[in-house]
Amino acid sequence: MTEWLKAAQSQEKDYLNDLISLMKIPSVRDDSAATDEYPLGPRPAQALKAFLEMADQDGFKTKNIDNLVGYAECGEGDETLAILAHLDVMPAGKGWDTDPFDPVIKDGNIYGRGASDDKGPGMAAYYALKYLKDQGVKFNKRVRFIVGTDEESNWTGMHRYFQVEPAPTLGFSPDAEFPVINGEKGQVSLLLNVPATNDGEYQLKSFKAGLRFNMVPREAVAEVTVKDAEQVENDFARFLDANPVTGSYSEANGNLTLTVVGKAAHGMEPEKGINAGTYLANFLDQYEFAGGAGAFIHFLGKYLHLDTRMKKFDGEFSDPVMGELTMNAGILNFNASEGGNINMNFRFPRGITPDELETVVKRVADPLQISVKQGPAQEPHYVDPDDPIVKTLMDAYIHQTGDQDAKPEVVGGGTYGRLMKRGVAFGALMPSTPNTMHQANEFQPVNDLIKSMAIYMEAINNLVTD
Repeated sequence: MTEWLKAAQSQEKDYLNDLISLMKIPSVRDDSAATDEYPLGPRPAQALKAFLEMADQDGFKTKNIDNLVGYAECGEGDETLAILAHLDVMPAGKGWDTDPFDPVIKDGNIYGRGASDDKGPGMAAYYALKYLKDQGVKFNKRVRFIVGTDEESNWTGMHRYFQVEPAPTLGFSPDAEFPVINGEKGQVSLLLNVPATNDGEYQLKSFKAGLRFNMVPREAVAEVTVKDAEQVENDFARFLDANPVTGSYSEANGNLTLTVVGKAAHGMEPEKGINAGTYLANFLDQYEFAGGAGAFIHFLGKYLHLDTRMKKFDGEFSDPVMGELTMNAGILNFNASEGGNINMNFRFPRGITPDELETVVKRVADPLQISVKQGPAQEPHYVDPDDPIVKTLMDAYIHQTGDQDAKPEVVGGGTYGRLMKRGVAFGALMPSTPNTMHQANEFQPVNDLIKSMAIYMEAINNLVTD
């Protein structure tokens, strides 16, 4: 244990320098800036180029595939061990105490977008591999450190990799938590569309909440026309006092603008957030909105509000191994001229299908004249705990932490690990560290990242020298 930890500690200064340089790149996918050269926008490609230049200088064989995905390679052998990380990050959103793209270290923590998801952990795994290579460890496998640039959306880059490069034999993604994630629930979004009709005395001009489907909306803003603005303002003030949200209101040109601020969280654990969108709809649902506007508000305010387990739909489901079905209402928009759209993102265990989820939602949506269709789906992924990849990684984690009670886990998050039959997620969030992925003030303790580097050193060493 001490040997690997000392080795990791010796890398801390260089590791933090390289990590901070990558975190300063605001590598959010931006389709509005996409070009033939930069299919996901220029910033993810900038991060990819910066990483590959770093790896090239460190003596790795590197390849950039269409500015979408790339890899750093070392070692030789008939088998390939893949380490899959990502360089893209979620939009920063609001509520930060520091600049999300100007990382700072304070009180032993590094703050900034990507500190926890996934630049901090990814670079810890990269530095572990780099250390082993520099020490002359004889690899009996080819090792590819593969980095994607749109993990937070639809995995265009990593899917391209698996189209044009040989599939790895086994591998892990440093994009979750310790000890080992050997199971990941399936994922699917149901996409709901609402007619652009406003038939009531109250008019919904616009409603906007949510940045991404896999992120609990922190802020929601609605513009409405009402009969008695003063009465609605008084009702709204009482609503804010009675609920775990903050907000504000303003009046201009006969329209009332209402804002609610809740708490962002990762879409795989929506119960840990406070969904500003459903809270705002819940408030508006007491008034006489009608048509599509009324259906949109009612669906959000009655059925989606405070229900991440589909209880109000009679759609609860749980599997003894993979756990509960969860739902995040991540994108909630309405425009008086175009209508509304709602993204319900599900993380589902074995035993239930996207078609069954669609049927459950339609029972509520159809009477409201809200249409429902499925987005792309990922099936549940599970690797047997007795597989050598799981055992080797578990042994390294236990050896470095002393946590003898650790067991492999199943989560609702989706990582690149699921792209390999023998692929898992492995760190770098420690069990006792708060999960701030997809939230404002995202951070990781520096000591945790260095310890994770030591864990990765031992794990990779044991995987490539067995």
